[in-house]
Amino acid sequence: MTRYITIFLLVTIGTIIIDQNIKILFVDGGYYLKGSCIDLELHYNKGVAFSMFAFLGDNLKWIQSVLVIGIIYFVFYEGYLKKYAFPIGLIVGGAISNLYDRFIHEGVVDYVAWHCGFNFAVFNYADVMIDLGVGIILLLSFWDSRK
Repeated sequence: MTRYITIFLLVTIGTIIIDQNIKILFVDGGYYLKGSCIDLELHYNKGVAFSMFAFLGDNLKWIQSVLVIGIIYFVFYEGYLKKYAFPIGLIVGGAISNLYDRFIHEGVVDYVAWHCGFNFAVFNYADVMIDLGVGIILLLSFWDSRK
């Protein structure tokens, strides 16, 4: 079990470090790049995906804190870490990094603005890692169900 906890912790901490360092480029440095489909520019998301639940204001960070703690407890209690240490590390690392933003910046720091076909998708590295983690779990579950 120690091996799985180590993998989980390294991936979680690595995801947080990478995400926060990228965000520093935008928050402190004012980094900006305009592209034909993607702009790299600073945005603060006061809600969750696509700014949903922004009306919850400051309460959102506390609700998300409880959810992240609950998910971590569930993963450890149910033994999912043994099978999904890497993708769960991606998900938890991304969630904690975005949650950290809510406490420090009063909103999640987003910087990748997609504007090909629609103009409302703005995200960050942590969001991509959360999606990647979920995708890996779904793929592994699918492969296991086919055995």
